[in-house]
Amino acid sequence: MDNVFIERLWRSLKHEAAHLHDLADGLDVHRVIGAWLAFHNDCRPHSALCERTPRMAYEGLPMPLAKAA
Repeated sequence: MDNVFIERLWRSLKHEAAHLHDLADGLDVHRVIGAWLAFHNDCRPHSALCERTPRMAYEGLPMPLAKAA
């Protein structure tokens, strides 16, 4: 079951970042993947996490006030 979650993460990474950029070398890959992971973990709310970001869920923070009502 654990593999399902990482496979979904890799799929999202490929479709939302890697396939949208012309990655010429390792530095481009590192930059694009790093930016996408930061966005995914810190900025993008997930419906499966009650509209929290993965970092908020990991740190045990409550859902945003706008969604709590």
